[in-house]
Amino acid sequence: MNIQTLQKEIDAIIANKTSSKEIKLQAICDLLEKKVSYYDWVGFYFKNGNKNELKLAQYTGEETEHTIIPFGKGICGQVAVSNENFVVQDVSAQDNYISCGWKVKSEIVVPIFVNGENIGQIDIDSHTANTFSSKDEKLLECICQEISKIL
Repeated sequence: MNIQTLQKEIDAIIANKTSSKEIKLQAICDLLEKKVSYYDWVGFYFKNGNKNELKLAQYTGEETEHTIIPFGKGICGQVAVSNENFVVQDVSAQDNYISCGWKVKSEIVVPIFVNGENIGQIDIDSHTANTFSSKDEKLLECICQEISKIL
């Protein structure tokens, strides 16, 4: 994974003046899933209006029944409350994990802030355990900072 190359491609997607926010988010999902071999599901969840829940937005990968996630439930729901990144190297070791499929072995979730408020997150599942590193976390933090500019 070449972070600089990926970041340039993400910047180009975000800078595209003719694409809607939704098209840009989908393009980011597609790019990450294609370019990073162990990113098997990439998606965005956003706060669902004034409700204390997240709603699935754009994603790439297998369909999920988890289109609404209450705050505090699962990894995504915990990030909505903690406002901090959450890296799970082995999902089977997590008590408060919502299974999205038997293939998922690890997950990383990074919040997206707009004007200091956690409004959503990027969620990535991998079929490989112990796969995420500080490089992934740094890349996703940069992506979330760029995305916050278009939301």
